[in-house]
Amino acid sequence: MSRIGNNPIVMPEGTTATITDNVITVKGKLGELTQNFDGVSIRIEDNEIIVNRPSDSIEHKTKHGLYRSLVNNMVLGVSEGWTKELELVGVGYRASNQGQKLDLALGFSHNIVLELAPEVKIETTSEKGKNPTIKLTSHDKQLVGQIAAKIRSFRKPEPYKGKGIKFKGEILRRKAGKSA
Repeated sequence: MSRIGNNPIVMPEGTTATITDNVITVKGKLGELTQNFDGVSIRIEDNEIIVNRPSDSIEHKTKHGLYRSLVNNMVLGVSEGWTKELELVGVGYRASNQGQKLDLALGFSHNIVLELAPEVKIETTSEKGKNPTIKLTSHDKQLVGQIAAKIRSFRKPEPYKGKGIKFKGEILRRKAGKSA
């Protein structure tokens, strides 16, 4: 089994954590995140967060690793932030943004307009000769991943030509077309 839960979480400079009634709150330069927890005990000792489990049962072991990872993602998010990049592959596929509204032209009869949460910063780039890219940045890893998956679901990459929205660096499984 994984031993991730046993590792302490080192808090970077400028990050603080408080625990009240099974809720941990982490504050940093990029924002503030809270997380409920149960089945484990969390304590803060000289700039480290330590997660302990009460027994070696399967349920406690799984929650031990889960909450350690969630708290670690919170600490990294409020200190450094999380970024996801998406790439639009296809002729005529475009992306633009006005504030928190993302406007996608994906070959449908109409453009898709998506209103994003205020915690997520969006940046679109389109250079000549390169595929348009969408860059999502936030302190909340779960929110960035959820929005990126939502955008990708509008036009998933197809296996023959690779057209669609894919994550930057994603390797697609390609299929051979009809043999003539």
